[in-house]
Amino acid sequence: MEFSINFVAVLVAVVVNFILGFIWYTPLFGKAWGKEMGYDPAVKPENSIVIKGMAFMVIGNFLLAWVLAWTLAGWQFIPGSEKISPLMNAMNSSFFLWLGFYVPVHLGAIVWEKKSWKLFAINAGYHLISLFVVALILTHWK
Repeated sequence: MEFSINFVAVLVAVVVNFILGFIWYTPLFGKAWGKEMGYDPAVKPENSIVIKGMAFMVIGNFLLAWVLAWTLAGWQFIPGSEKISPLMNAMNSSFFLWLGFYVPVHLGAIVWEKKSWKLFAINAGYHLISLFVVALILTHWK
């Protein structure tokens, strides 16, 4: 078996995830998220802050897609893995990575940072959908 990564799929996943993040945190949940974060809707951030945030988001999206691609590629060596469909692989991978790595961080934010359950739902929901979309792209585009 060959251990390889489709770099084009990683880049497509980064772009799609960026668009998903924009949709999730702007028209879908932007107002609720801003309220839960304590932001004043009348105060608009400076362009330099927005650009910096977008750049960091692209970097984070790349790291997510790159590491997930390597993780998915490594799982192909598990006996019987060839019998799992790409859809089920994406669903299982995204759910268990989300449950084990994202949920504990968001739960910690509720306890230690005094964040709300509503904010937990918005952020954790985004991360679950994001992981699934990226995993779906990576498992279908080998």
